[in-house]
Amino acid sequence: MTETFGHTRQGALAHLYTICGCGLTAKISDYGATLVRLLVPDQVGCTADVVLGFSCAAEYEKNSGCVGATVGRNANRVGNASFSLHGRRCQLPQNEGKNNLHSGSDMYYHRLWQVLSLQENSICLGLDSPDGDQGFPGHAEITVTYTLEENGLTIRYHGVCDQDTVFNMTNHSYFNLAGHDRPERAMAQLLTLRANHFTPADGESIPTGVLEAVERTPMDFTNSKPLGQDIGADYIPLHLQKGYDHNFALNDHNLQTPVAILQDPISGRTMEVYTDCPGLQLYTANCLPNCAGKDGAQYTARCAVCLETQFFPDSVNKPQWKSPVVPAGKPYDSVTIYRFLAK
Repeated sequence: MTETFGHTRQGALAHLYTICGCGLTAKISDYGATLVRLLVPDQVGCTADVVLGFSCAAEYEKNSGCVGATVGRNANRVGNASFSLHGRRCQLPQNEGKNNLHSGSDMYYHRLWQVLSLQENSICLGLDSPDGDQGFPGHAEITVTYTLEENGLTIRYHGVCDQDTVFNMTNHSYFNLAGHDRPERAMAQLLTLRANHFTPADGESIPTGVLEAVERTPMDFTNSKPLGQDIGADYIPLHLQKGYDHNFALNDHNLQTPVAILQDPISGRTMEVYTDCPGLQLYTANCLPNCAGKDGAQYTARCAVCLETQFFPDSVNKPQWKSPVVPAGKPYDSVTIYRFLAK
């Protein structure tokens, strides 16, 4: 099903597309290749929309927070908004102090994407990114495909560029398994992360370049615990980021084992996250501004959680970490799966 989704400030008409499969329903807009709705049943078959969102394209333009966004070319932060590639200095927009966040001011999620294919359970959207776009080298052709399969939502990222460039894309959905309109239950949901280390960051959220063990710290989610259990602990990394906004170094990332498990104890909805990326950013919506969402919902700080699969933040400037640089002509392919159960 295709619906109109309002006009952008420039007068372009956006659309909303519905895909269905495995008892799930997702709604994706060509404005930003954005995940707008994700309807998931609970243990007794009652369905709830488990992602935050807005009612039209204009609301996505107005509100910050990257809600439901497809982020690229580079997700997360680049220190000093610059990096060197083969001796060439690449300058990105400084949109978070002196640093770059989610590739700068002209984000992919504020652009209209082209729908390349639409099937009952799948949609593929494409974007043409010219040389120098956001400061990145090379002309890149990018696609994002959402597919409902195997009781989950699979997101496939693909890109090819005519120069060596950075590809590090993610989805920035805010999840609340109780329902997007139940903010009071978000921090009571249980999270498990298969990550024995995280990347501590400075006061500007730029990683220091070391890995730190989570054991015996509030960063330890190796055993399931409520998101809010330790969020107020007297611990410097939590003070600096006003809660959880940290990258975790995943123990495995092979699409065979979930790297994260989120569960709402009341509804029984459980979400498993699978990825081929080395890192996952846990963000508890600490800085999400108070705003009106879809269906009359009111969103506030800590009303949901983001589980963003990625290369480590600032990895383009950290040679000790896996690099997001992809050679010219070589395909970039990455997969993230959000699989749902009801227990």
